Amino acid sequence: MTVFGTRPDTIKMAPVVHALNARAGIESIVCVTAQHRQMLDDLLELFGIVPQYDLDIMTPDQTLTQITTRVLSGMERVLREARPDVVLVHGDTTTSTSAALAAFYQHVPVGHVEAGLRTSERWLPFPEEMNRRITGTIAAYHFSPTPLAREHLLRENIAPGDIIVTGNTVIDAFLATAARADLPVPPRFGEIDPRRPTILVTAHRRENHEHMRELCEAMREIAALPQRPQIYWPVHPSPHVRPIAHELLGNVPGVVLVEPIDYAHMVAAVKAATLVLTDSGGLQEEAPCLGRPVLVMREETERPEGLEAGTLELVGHDRATIVDATARLLAEPAEYARMARAANPYGDGLASDRIVSWLLARLRGGAYPEPLPSAGVGSLG
Repeated sequence: MTVFGTRPDTIKMAPVVHALNARAGIESIVCVTAQHRQMLDDLLELFGIVPQYDLDIMTPDQTLTQITTRVLSGMERVLREARPDVVLVHGDTTTSTSAALAAFYQHVPVGHVEAGLRTSERWLPFPEEMNRRITGTIAAYHFSPTPLAREHLLRENIAPGDIIVTGNTVIDAFLATAARADLPVPPRFGEIDPRRPTILVTAHRRENHEHMRELCEAMREIAALPQRPQIYWPVHPSPHVRPIAHELLGNVPGVVLVEPIDYAHMVAAVKAATLVLTDSGGLQEEAPCLGRPVLVMREETERPEGLEAGTLELVGHDRATIVDATARLLAEPAEYARMARAANPYGDGLASDRIVSWLLARLRGGAYPEPLPSAGVGSLG
């Protein structure tokens, strides 16, 4: 069996590639888009993966339409040459949806890793929500991270036998990386005082571009709280983020703005953080593995399981709401402990093995694996 995967940053597909390579009789063919070249190369080195195909689509200030057409064109050539049995794509990126569509045009079945995440609004987040809905329609096999994600797919008339709850492969990758003895110290982390609270911040979603000044004003107020928290922010290079962050926070005591950091440094930053403020998707699942509360700076999240479990709190983009929620966690140990000790519903580190076992069962008639237990796992940090 040949299994083919595409994902711009490889983080969540890396453990799947390793799980495929660990099974006899499987040839895994890795294709990358190189939408973010430096980040990609760092991750490939970290996880020891050498892709067979590299679409190298990155151009300055490219539009979603340009990304889509370049991936469609590049994947047509690759699929005709590789002739895979299955194409595995991940999540909600424009590259993943384009790769799925290219596979559909070539009559190759698609397996969707992290399938079934949904918000109630097709425009939030943009374009990710529509990307995952389209990919879910194209896919033949659906690897859902949680029971709720499976329920979303069932409501969309996906056959139950085509879905398995696996947990999320991001947990596999995060736990394996966090356990490494050679985890590097993040850039400029020497400026962080370990005796004071540290807040890891990331913000880059398109939906927050128009609110970036308000988010930065919130960070300025947080840095002035009585607990003297420090803010460590790897700033996204987007022109909607970087100039504003440096203008408003560049000279604020206790705020450390750094260039984007690679995955290993981000894992190390989460380990060192007291809590996380983010609009990212992956960090909503990763940080709770180490008992780090996550405040989500979005109006809605496709990860409501974390809200229900208590590992996440939705704070939107309102300055006062962000500051108040952060101040409460810093000032009230019981509130902090409630979030830090909540069970993480997103996986147990075995999602990739479940995916590979399920594919072997479907395509070779073996035994199907047991799905992820719905209770989730507690903090592993």
